[in-house]
Amino acid sequence: MFDADRASRELGIELLEAGDGRAVARMRVTESMVNGHAVAHGGYVFLLADTAFALACNSHGPTTLASGAEITFVAPARAGDVLIARAEERTRYGRSGIYDVTVLRGDEVVAEFRGRSTVVRSPSR
Repeated sequence: MFDADRASRELGIELLEAGDGRAVARMRVTESMVNGHAVAHGGYVFLLADTAFALACNSHGPTTLASGAEITFVAPARAGDVLIARAEERTRYGRSGIYDVTVLRGDEVVAEFRGRSTVVRSPSR
């Protein structure tokens, strides 16, 4: 799935590991990702977390899409920062799942993300 994820790859997101309901992804914040306050735009932090979430929930095999997600920004990231997103499955029930993603800069939490997933019978195009 990650090989076909053009948006994530073009932003420089790297897959570090994935499998069994877990995933780890990395992204360096570039100058083009900062907003008018000189901090990383929240959309890029969300995208990194969402990528790790997608990799974790698709690690079981069936095509799985997000049914919803929310993020809490804890600390700002800046140009040059390397962010790591660690996704972990909390539960799966029926065709649904809940996943938590922590976005870190070193040991410091930058954001906490919770995603809800659903297995689809065939992907929409």
